Amino acid sequence: MPTAYKDYYKILGVDRNATDKEIKAAFRRLARKYHPDVNPGDKSAEEKFKEISEAYEVLSDPEKRRKYDQFGQYWEQVSHQGASAGGAQQPGWETFIFDFGDFVDPGVSSEEVGFGTSGFSDFFEMLFGTGRPRGGTTGSTSRAGMRGRDVEAELEISFDEAFSGGKKDFVINGRRIELTIPKGVKDGQKLRLAKQGEEGPGGRGDLILTVRVRPHPIFERKGDDLYYEVPVDYVTAILGGEVPVPTPTGRVTMKVPPGTSSGRVFRLPGQGMPKLNQNARGDMYVKVQIRVPEFVSRREKELLEEIRRIRQGGT
Repeated sequence: MPTAYKDYYKILGVDRNATDKEIKAAFRRLARKYHPDVNPGDKSAEEKFKEISEAYEVLSDPEKRRKYDQFGQYWEQVSHQGASAGGAQQPGWETFIFDFGDFVDPGVSSEEVGFGTSGFSDFFEMLFGTGRPRGGTTGSTSRAGMRGRDVEAELEISFDEAFSGGKKDFVINGRRIELTIPKGVKDGQKLRLAKQGEEGPGGRGDLILTVRVRPHPIFERKGDDLYYEVPVDYVTAILGGEVPVPTPTGRVTMKVPPGTSSGRVFRLPGQGMPKLNQNARGDMYVKVQIRVPEFVSRREKELLEEIRRIRQGGT
């Protein structure tokens, strides 16, 4: 819980009525500037990056943003109290453990989604947003034997969780669900959790989760591949050399051949995202951005002038 009020809008440099797109753009712009991989050893940049990451985590989440706008510095305290009231685990409650395994697309369109009383706890509403029961039921056509309706929800995970995998625990109406997230899960993939939906005369319906992966501040993901822009000193671009490139697991050294132009793209095999259900990774594509210094010394200017005369055919 924050000990002092932080103006997350001011931290990201956006208006309080900023759209999700504007908030995301502001975060990505600042993250590229202050990310530790871009500023190695700079503690002030590291602290600034943590601050803008904290602001983005709240403002990019509609429910967290709503609580922040309503309660200010006490928003997180209110969230914890709400979670305790709606989802605290009690002795004797059932535990259900699910692995993602193979993802399925339940084929639910926005036209098929019905709204009504789902019977889900307030904790479910807080965790996922509004649960959306599917219109219609499955199973027997006899009303007495009909299953409860399926319910849709979104599960938000971080980029790191999508890369490394992990577990998510949550409680729904006295049922503790432990969900194993596999490495390489993609944004938009769906998972059906059997018998975790609404209760009905013929048994429970299913819970259909859509995974939402938060974007990374410096990596752009396309499928299993990652894209990154690396700044390269103009001298290194001309003469060749090596530059460090951050990856999800650390850093690698990339060789830059002599005469490299700005915009050139290099492929780093096996440095992308894990491939779902495979012991392999995608690739990383690194785009060179040649960096020209704003200030150079007198001696550097003299040498550059001499180079210019040589290239112009002078002596």
